[in-house]
Amino acid sequence: MKSPVKQLRYYLEWVAINCMKLLIPLVPRALLLPIAKNLGTAAYIFDRRGRKTGIANVKAVNKLKKLSKSNSEELILNSYQQFALSMCDLFWSSNINKTNYSKFIQVEFENKEAIEKASRNGAIWVTPHYGNFELISLVMGFRNIKFTVVAQDFRNPRLTAIFKRAREHSGHKVISSKRAVVRLLKTLRSDEHVAFLTDLTVAPGAESVPVQCFSLITSVTRLHAFLNSKTNAPIIPGISIPCSDGTYIMKILSPLKIPEGCDQTAIAQKCWDVFEPYISEFPEPWIWMYRHWKYKPRETIDVNYPYYSHVSKKFDSWIKESSEN
Repeated sequence: MKSPVKQLRYYLEWVAINCMKLLIPLVPRALLLPIAKNLGTAAYIFDRRGRKTGIANVKAVNKLKKLSKSNSEELILNSYQQFALSMCDLFWSSNINKTNYSKFIQVEFENKEAIEKASRNGAIWVTPHYGNFELISLVMGFRNIKFTVVAQDFRNPRLTAIFKRAREHSGHKVISSKRAVVRLLKTLRSDEHVAFLTDLTVAPGAESVPVQCFSLITSVTRLHAFLNSKTNAPIIPGISIPCSDGTYIMKILSPLKIPEGCDQTAIAQKCWDVFEPYISEFPEPWIWMYRHWKYKPRETIDVNYPYYSHVSKKFDSWIKESSEN
């Protein structure tokens, strides 16, 4: 039974998101951009925990830690603003359809022939929490590639229903991440497509694998690697890069080359290694406010993990077991 305070909070959240769902599609695109920027700035100011986490993440990453304090703070501010625009765009996308999406999203194929060949009989499509990861999914629906999309449920179930409808706008099916594996296997074995995000931290255990993320070890989902190993469906990465005018370049990258006998940890690492150069080159659109490195190995000589990372015997044992499998 939820407490009265939590019930009230959930209700107010539902009212706020419903207002966004109804009002944002009415806003002209040119006006939406400064609105989203101001929302992101407000979130940066009031979300002290997320701001602190983001700055610590930036300082921990070897490729970025030479940034000054002011530059690190500016990067995190921009990250909040990019995320706010992504959320606004999810609701504004009710204005987008298969005849006009190219005005807002330019699609580029790294190797169109290889991608078309790989996707003929279904594929595993993946992207990180980067740029407008919501629109990159919707655009594929407008291009007649329909996904079964895996999404985490909100703690507030009323919000789950609202976001589900928005994400299904171009013809996709959105399913809960809970007990999704069986349904995804059936989808792939029916020569259909699945899609999900691969960079959100997952607790160390049977559902995750360790990867080197900016030279720091973190635990991410192994779902894409598991599905590939069970169905041999290709893994096709994609990434959405924001442009200064509020449009996006959606890059569909070449299918992962996975050698025979490649284990699931190695597959997940290959996937991350495709995305990391894009994030390094243009870091602001990544969601730095997440706690990407909740644990750290006991041996962390010359490695700067964020302040929130902590040593765990379970984490060390899990890394060892993963390397032995």
